[in-house]
Amino acid sequence: MKVLTIGGAMVDTVAIIDDALIERISMTNAGKSFLLLEQGAKTEVVAISTHCGGGGLNSAVAFKRLGHDVAALVKIGRDERSRVIVDVMNREGVDDCWVGRIADAPTGASTVISAHDRNAAVFTFRGANSLIAVSDLKSAMFDVGAVYVAPLSGGSADILPAAAEHAAKARATLAVNPGIRQITTRFANLMPALALIDILVVNKAEADALVDQAVVHLSAQDEPALRNLAADTLRFATAARNSAPRSAVAALASAIRALGCKSVLLTDGRNGAYLASAGENLFEPARAAQVVGTAGAGDAFASTFVSRTISGEGAAAALRAAAINSASVVAFADAQTGLLTHENLDARMG
Repeated sequence: MKVLTIGGAMVDTVAIIDDALIERISMTNAGKSFLLLEQGAKTEVVAISTHCGGGGLNSAVAFKRLGHDVAALVKIGRDERSRVIVDVMNREGVDDCWVGRIADAPTGASTVISAHDRNAAVFTFRGANSLIAVSDLKSAMFDVGAVYVAPLSGGSADILPAAAEHAAKARATLAVNPGIRQITTRFANLMPALALIDILVVNKAEADALVDQAVVHLSAQDEPALRNLAADTLRFATAARNSAPRSAVAALASAIRALGCKSVLLTDGRNGAYLASAGENLFEPARAAQVVGTAGAGDAFASTFVSRTISGEGAAAALRAAAINSASVVAFADAQTGLLTHENLDARMG
């Protein structure tokens, strides 16, 4: 099946630091952890490597290795980093016909600092990734079986409603994985698209933010039915947050689905993943893995689930395949090396 991915393309520099050379501090009340580097000192690293990443590119490579004919809509500059990205696309067999090249904006880049539990801190420069526009959307690019929209940064998030309309008109399966900033700063663009989304993919933090934004957005509407939906969503979410972790996340997924999308895939890292869809709610535990880096794990999970679903597999089998591929990805420092081919994934599924 043909697949179009839309999102970011980055060049990542990954630095892996020995645990003894970098401190980690956790704040219990805030629920956050911080990596601490000594000011004014050089810190020795275990390894430094350069790779390609970004949700649009990661998902395109994942779909291609899983046997699909894939094209990616991404924006890059006309610089050395752009050549690295195009080289990867050509090597992987991802069609670059929809890649936008911008002379006056650099290609996106990030620096990944990995230590302790390898849940990396990432310094991100969006660059051209923020410049995808509605005018970049062409009817011909949506002549596919599925459209996968990865997190969109900055102004690129404004294309989501139009992209959803294009996918609906083409009768393509639409999967959307909005990023946390996309949810918190541009929710007005996400809300109208929910009814057109077949598979909404969010992690736990994104799910919490989405529910909060939905309550604020709906409460401000004039229609009593929408204000009632806001009240119901808030009540549901509050009950979910006071439940045991597994029950809470499953309930959050169901609350988000009630906002309009057909199904919700909610990932919660080592706590597993949950699917809320018509007639079934499923849980898939995370696979044990030796974690080298967490970059790209979410992209791998979501892309694999969508790939297996559009290929005709049942939801339970698709969730299992997604967990296996995601576990393969975290065994490497970058987001793409561990992505499995269709054949290798089938072999690991037994």
